[in-house]
Amino acid sequence: MANETSYGDISPRTAAYAVKKLLKRGQAETVVDKFAQTVPVPANKSKKIVFRRYETLGKALTPLTEGVTPTAQKLTKTDVEATLQQYGGLAGLTDVVQDTHEDPVLNEMSDLIGEQAGETLEAIKIGILNASTNRFYCGGTDTATVAAPIDLSMLRMVNREFRRFRARKITQIIKAGPNIATEPVGASFILLGHSDLEADIREITGFVPVEKYSGLKPVSEFEVGKVENFRVILTSMFEPELQAGASSADYLSNGVKPSAAAKADVYTMIAIARDSYAFTPFAGKNAATISVLNPGRISKSDPLGQRGYVGWKAWMAGAILQDTWLANIECTATAQF
Repeated sequence: MANETSYGDISPRTAAYAVKKLLKRGQAETVVDKFAQTVPVPANKSKKIVFRRYETLGKALTPLTEGVTPTAQKLTKTDVEATLQQYGGLAGLTDVVQDTHEDPVLNEMSDLIGEQAGETLEAIKIGILNASTNRFYCGGTDTATVAAPIDLSMLRMVNREFRRFRARKITQIIKAGPNIATEPVGASFILLGHSDLEADIREITGFVPVEKYSGLKPVSEFEVGKVENFRVILTSMFEPELQAGASSADYLSNGVKPSAAAKADVYTMIAIARDSYAFTPFAGKNAATISVLNPGRISKSDPLGQRGYVGWKAWMAGAILQDTWLANIECTATAQF
């Protein structure tokens, strides 16, 4: 998980421990990765990475002729290219970090930079998904006219479009952990959005809260329930466009209930089907490296050896693979129930 040229002046064992903590904390902050097609960062390659989708084979409608082998069909693939970018952060230390697993400062810093890494990459990935051109507007025809919360009719409209374009339900997710692995889940589409929308989601006819699932395991700690074919996951990472919608006194405006009609905040909920997008995963040996420079090193810039640092860096790339298998639903948040 780290190599001798990247983790600074701590031992390989401690560096591996710190990276493991970073990954664990970082993965706890994310949900988007769970439902992505994943392509690991290639070693010793260019900054370009290719995400691939294979197209459905055409129907075989011609009857077979006895003793005659039918013509083999060729697979058709669609490649989407993205550029790997490197991201990272650095935090200063004002106390000595001992080279030991039990050191509270290194433990705390590993948690904090892990949280920063997870939230940073999650925000970037949400931005990629928000670029989808397959958009739906609750109560309006564009962002400026959005004037209603999400409801059952909107979800059924998105579901109908998914089925029309042969989008498949998600049946496996990326398993949390230092290695790249998957685990099976109940077939469904996924609906991601901001936690401000939870009250509106719970008002939708037919909503089933997660605590009332029968034989269905939640796919995320942030899952609140399901509506028909959609399982709903809400976190504060899906930030709204403040005061971007139509004027009303009923919906949140700049994060609060307005005293009079004001432009509503617009929230984007992202409905996703299987293989609709791809990312390099926040897991595996090339996911992230951690660097630690203990205080106590004397140099011209730090003659008393007072400063130290803990930092992280990671390569990331992502892309939408099929726009019609991903839908951005713009809606408002009811201010008061």
